[in-house]
Amino acid sequence: MSTRGGTLHAAAGVRGSGQPRQASAARLPLVVYVLALGTFLMGTTEFVVAGLLPEIADDLQVGVARTGLLITVFAVGMIVGAPLMAMLTLRLPTRLTLMLALGVFAIGHVVVAVGSGFTLLLAARFVTAIATGAFWAVANVAATRAAGPAASARALGLVGAGAMLANVVGVPLGAFAGQLMGWRGPFWALAALAAAAIVLIARAVPHDGPARQTVSVRSEMTTLRSSRLWLVLAACATTTGGVLAAYSYIAPLLTDRTGLAAWLVPMVLVGFGLGALAGSVVGGRLGDRRPHTVTIVAAAGTTLLLSAVVLLAGIAPATIVLVTLLGFFGLGANPVLMALAVRYAGKAPTLASALTVSAFNLGTAIGSWAAGRTLESSLGSTGPAVVGTAIAALTLVPTIALALGHRRASPGAVSPGAATAFSHPGLSRTGPHRPSSR
Repeated sequence: MSTRGGTLHAAAGVRGSGQPRQASAARLPLVVYVLALGTFLMGTTEFVVAGLLPEIADDLQVGVARTGLLITVFAVGMIVGAPLMAMLTLRLPTRLTLMLALGVFAIGHVVVAVGSGFTLLLAARFVTAIATGAFWAVANVAATRAAGPAASARALGLVGAGAMLANVVGVPLGAFAGQLMGWRGPFWALAALAAAAIVLIARAVPHDGPARQTVSVRSEMTTLRSSRLWLVLAACATTTGGVLAAYSYIAPLLTDRTGLAAWLVPMVLVGFGLGALAGSVVGGRLGDRRPHTVTIVAAAGTTLLLSAVVLLAGIAPATIVLVTLLGFFGLGANPVLMALAVRYAGKAPTLASALTVSAFNLGTAIGSWAAGRTLESSLGSTGPAVVGTAIAALTLVPTIALALGHRRASPGAVSPGAATAFSHPGLSRTGPHRPSSR
């Protein structure tokens, strides 16, 4: 883990030390898997509403377009909530913060499940999103500490895979359950699962160490001075914005331009989810050794794939394959970007982690908004993919700049001693198996 002064992350120098190689190959701690379960719940609730919009609109007697605000307000809550709650809970123990976030998450879903007014549901979704942002930001930092420097991107890949798995399993199951038992059923289920996750967090997340006393809001705010961090955040926004600009409106493309039957669309979406899940895991593994190669290849691959979607949208087999690959390349670099953000934050990892959550959601909000406006243009159903191509191409700017800066700062091999960079006061480990405080 580097400081702002330029100390290199140990993972970048795996070839220079046998010890990081062994750590990278070791099995990740149980707490990382528990945190991945939490992000699975978070990812499910973020997107499950999309599959329940007609049922919710009919029950509340609200138009479908207005009901879609339940998705928009959640994204806004994530953008605002992640950095805000990360700072407000900075001096709380990591385990307590995660448990409180899950508790608010569960209560918010109960309110949605029993609520009858649309305004109340909007408020509940906003509060739930704030809790989601807080959990995600703290979980990223907790995962990197538990895994150690040589496996931080791999750990974040697994935590991120929980959210990707939500698109493959959680969201389709939620939509199916909503059709069987009513749209409120999935929200009851998510509340119950969140309550169970609180117990797992209480048992799996260790106590914070003495370094907790050194953490302050002022020290966290110093991360905003890092130009490299802002480049990472820009890449977070553009890579997600480009992919989700196209993905948010993939159904009209598949039915209107590609000619697929409506009942086949969910199968294509599952393919995208599987690709994203595989990309998150593979990207996390490769990112510990060559993070800048992964981010540049992912950005270039995403741009090319979206361009191909525009050109080959009329050919069903090609489009299906391209959408699956889009999930793999488009979201595969996300855990690497999060690991880079925490690295460049130096002694202030919590705010950096929170800002990546905000950046991802900001890119999603802007990309999907811009893409939606093209549907009524001459581009028609291919408009979102065109917008996505342009946004994804912008990702090459910050990723290449980061790679060039890294090369100038470290023309030679990384020394084995770089592995100790992870143990600065803000991210030290108190023992061989116990993570320290945030």
